[in-house]
Amino acid sequence: MLQKLDIKAFFFNAKTDYLPYYKLFTFTLESEATVLELLARIHEANENFAYPQTNLVLKINGWVVEGTQTIGSITQRLGTSWQVDPVSSYRTNHGLCINDADFMHSFALLAPYASEEDAAYYESLYALHYASRTEMFAREYIGDAVLVLAHRMITGGSEHKDAILKAITSADSGLLDCEYENGLFEAQDHSKAIAELKAIVQEEVAPSLCTRLMQRFCKKETPPKREVQTIKNLAEKQVAHYYAHASHDAMHARIREKGMKGIHFASANKLCGLGILKDNKVLAFKKAGHILLDAFDSGAEVLIVEDLNALEMFQKHFAAIEKTVGREMIGLELIWTEDFMAQISKS
Repeated sequence: MLQKLDIKAFFFNAKTDYLPYYKLFTFTLESEATVLELLARIHEANENFAYPQTNLVLKINGWVVEGTQTIGSITQRLGTSWQVDPVSSYRTNHGLCINDADFMHSFALLAPYASEEDAAYYESLYALHYASRTEMFAREYIGDAVLVLAHRMITGGSEHKDAILKAITSADSGLLDCEYENGLFEAQDHSKAIAELKAIVQEEVAPSLCTRLMQRFCKKETPPKREVQTIKNLAEKQVAHYYAHASHDAMHARIREKGMKGIHFASANKLCGLGILKDNKVLAFKKAGHILLDAFDSGAEVLIVEDLNALEMFQKHFAAIEKTVGREMIGLELIWTEDFMAQISKS
């Protein structure tokens, strides 16, 4: 089956260009053709277009894709209008070619304790390394790939467990900055491995017996009863839904039923930093701010928040989040999903 593609392709040459730019192309390829074949066609049309001949990974509409991916599999999910970018735009030196020295620099943290088999496994995680969302907010982040390798080595019985844990937690931005989610087109879920690594670290620094007994028997204050929130003139406002991994379509159907304008924004399904709030507030606020700004800049006046804990994080730290992302007056009213549903059910 033939596929007609409208391509917006990234161009940049560090030797001649001050800023990157895009050029438009239209191609027709078989569904079974690969991304590598598409890139060759772009190069045929414009010899200034460059792409790596090995370790070919790139972004298509924001998703990290490998060169062996077929055209048909991508169009099935992303349609036929594509924006083609380097996998890491700030590392590019010529088109889609990047300086990937950071990949092996991260491996160097574990190299003294790794076998040849470990090294080969790490190399297979090249795409995963560049698909980490954390790197968007912390460029010094060591990457998900080396954490996945660390988990494999430890659970495989490595005698260097303590040294491995120290290496991945003492880096400038390591394990404790990881709120696992990545942008791989062919999804890989390593969240369990990351959670297990963090649990191991917590066990290593567990509080003393005396401290634990005090925590157990000290009287805990009962949290105040939460008040139901409402939004004034809700029916007149543009509404977005931050849902992370929850359901989304049903909420926008209810918004339409009530005659309100629903706003879609790109990061509505991304994590907001809640999972790393205790370990790195600044990074958590950057992630939260990105979501709030994305909703606001997309035209939302009200943001429905699916997760109550995320809502409370936004509300408690709203001023700090604004300061962290350098934007005053993010003009969003926030409301929990259940409060929103209760309010519209009365109208």
